[in-house]
Parts: sequence; C-alpha cells; structure tokens
Amino acid sequence: MYLLYSVATLIALVALAPYFLYQALRHNKYVGSLSQRLGYLPVSFNLDAEESIWVHAVSVGEVLAARPIVAGLKARYPALRVFLSTTTLSGQKLARSVSDADAVFYFPFDFTFIVRKTLNLVKPRMFVMVETEIWPNLLRECRRRNIRTALVNGRISVRSFPRYRIIRPFMRRVLSDVDRFCVQSEETARRLAKLGADASRVTVTGSLKFDSLDPSTAPGRGRERVLRFFRTAPGRLVFVAGSTSKGEEEAVIRAFNRVRTTKAGNNALLILAARHPERFGDVERLCQREGLSTKRRSDLPIDSEPRVDAVILDTIGELAQLYQIATAVFVGGSLVPAGGHNILEPAVHGRPIIFGPHMDNFAEIADAFLTKGAAIQVRTVRELEDAVVNLMGDPVRRTRLGAAARALVDENRGSKDKTLNVLAELLPPDGPRAVVRPFRLVH
Repeated sequence: MYLLYSVATLIALVALAPYFLYQALRHNKYVGSLSQRLGYLPVSFNLDAEESIWVHAVSVGEVLAARPIVAGLKARYPALRVFLSTTTLSGQKLARSVSDADAVFYFPFDFTFIVRKTLNLVKPRMFVMVETEIWPNLLRECRRRNIRTALVNGRISVRSFPRYRIIRPFMRRVLSDVDRFCVQSEETARRLAKLGADASRVTVTGSLKFDSLDPSTAPGRGRERVLRFFRTAPGRLVFVAGSTSKGEEEAVIRAFNRVRTTKAGNNALLILAARHPERFGDVERLCQREGLSTKRRSDLPIDSEPRVDAVILDTIGELAQLYQIATAVFVGGSLVPAGGHNILEPAVHGRPIIFGPHMDNFAEIADAFLTKGAAIQVRTVRELEDAVVNLMGDPVRRTRLGAAARALVDENRGSKDKTLNVLAELLPPDGPRAVVRPFRLVH
C-alpha cells in the first residue's frame, strides 16, 4: 500500500509539473525551495547535529496556529532546537517571523529516500504536525526511528472525511504511526476513530487558533504602525475583505459600491486582501475597472490618509493588524467553496464579521460564532451586499456583534496549555529520553 501511495504521489507531481513550471516562470515560485523539498538543507542548518523538535505547518493559517506551540516547546525544552517547516511560500515568509523557531525550512516531498535525508539533518526527538498534515512515508520512517509523533490542532473537515473513508484500510495503518492526536472538537475525534485511530490516543484540546493571536495585534498594541499608512479620518467607514478567493472580489466591490451611495459611505475605504499574491494585479485591475481609484499598500505614503477608494493589500502579515481599523469585515474563501479562513483575527479586535456558506475549514468555530450571535453568515452575493450595506449603516449592531465576537475568543483560550501537556506525556521535558518502542516489522 505504501508503494502504491508513493507511485500515486509521483504521478501527481508529474501531472502538476506544467503548473509548477508556469508558476516558477511567471511568479518565481518554487524555484528557491526545490532543493529543500528534495531533502537538501543548507550546511549551516543544523551544523552541530543537535537533537530537535520538528513542527510542520503547511501555510499561513497553520503557522499562526503553530506559533504558540513553538514558543511553548522552546520554553519547555531548552536543550532541544525547535525547527519549523512549511509547504507554501506565504507560510514560509510568515514562519520566518516566528522568533522562537531556531530555523525554518520547506517540507520535503513525501518519498522515503527524501524524508530519510531530511530526518538525518533535522534529528528530531519529536515530530509535530499541525491540523491535517498526515504524511504516510514520513510517519512510517519516524516510527522506525522511534521518533515521537503528534498531530495538534487536528481537524477532519466534512469535505475531506468521505475521501479518507474510501482508503480507510490504508488510513488505519497510517494513523497507527501517530502517537497522539490533539484535536479541535469531539466531531473530529469521532471521525478519527471511524478512520481507525486508537481512541485512547485522541484528546480534544480545542482550537489553537484562539491562543494563536499575536499579542502585538491585540487592541492597543501594534496599532500605531498600521495607522502610519492608514491614518483614516474620524468617521470614515472602512470595509476590510480578507483572504478573498477568485470569484469573491466582484461581489465585495459591488457591496462596497452600494455603501458608497449612502450618505455615511460616500468617502468609505475598501481594503482588499486577496489570498494568493499572484492575484494582486488582477484584483487591482478589477477595482479600477469597477470605477474605484486604487493603490497598492506598498505604494501608500507613510503618515497620511489613503486618498483613494480602495487599497490592495500586497504585503504579507499585515492583514491581522489591519482588522483593528475596520468598520466591518468580510472573511473570504467562504462565498466560494474554498473552505473559509480565520475569523478569529478580526474577532479579537471586536470587529463585526460576515462570512459565506463555505466554512468547512473552520466549521466548529463558525458554528460557535453563529450560535452566540457573534457573526453574520450569508448564502449568496445578494445577501452579502445587503449585509454589508446594513451593517455599515448600523453602529449599534456593529458594536453588539463585535463585543460578542471578542467575548467568544476570550472564553475559548486555553488550548495551548492542554496541547503542550499532551506533548509532555510523549516527551517528558525534564525526564529521560522517550521510551523506545518495541520493534515491529513494517511492510
């Protein structure tokens, strides 16, 4: 089964090769990371061959969730290095800002001969995956080397669960190589059990995203840095559309243009943050085509108000801070079937939040917000337009929604400590080396 998985992975890589080549030539993506993905890390990466804890987070959302865990591991295991890997370029850029990580690198392709090279260099005592990063060959090699493994902030979405069930016999073997599962909800725990995971290894610890909010982005901090480029006049309405996907910007712009026809919104500002950097140019042209005077964030003068209708956020890592100046927020990837994005970042600032029907990646969190009356969910483009116009014109409702959102975040913190305690059971911080598991033949 592992051979079949490796062959399928190779076929997928070959099939995707034209896409990767296009991205490399058009956007210069993947070129600099290929050697690391093949298991060749810089000579200086772990020069003294020190033992470590390896944390893997695929992209930006997972890196944000991993950040408090990386900090906690560094504090609890001062004798071990803590390395952080990502899959995407945007995740890599954010990971490099995680000061508690000793080094950052790209995750290797999941072929046995490649992961062996990476493990020889990283030398982990424990491998920690964030959310849904389950890699069969790497996990099997960790088992062979007696490296402890854990999945943290685990989730299995409604969309992915049926696909996993199709290959349940294989998934059962793969999951047996994971020592502990720290999952976001009881529903994910049940889904893991149905896929063959040992229920005694599964602990519901809640979502790390409630603990992942950087204190520098909390209300009252980091504000001055952001406002040096967005010194908006008192009373100016600001609509932030974050992490949008293709097919959503048109709806956002239509909603914003309706706001501009109202008396209070005639000087409104739209801040539009597309999910993928390669789409910044397309989104900018779309805004201009729809009659909006537009600038990119990187072109804004410091210490002045944006004298435009729309700003394209073409920087990495600033969106979470910009939520604090929003009058209202639309969280993208949710009006189209992209799984949704993090609604906690605007919530921590007490901002009123709108999202669409496709929140598979944040289903439990979205349900909690709706139950508590802390967000608005829309189903169609027309509903989005109506919700934005009504919310931007109703300060009382904005205040109520924002306060409920902030309260929900505060009530649900604590996943970090629960997760670190589970990891400490695998690898005692002050105790002896992790107990070597009995040898078993892996076919």
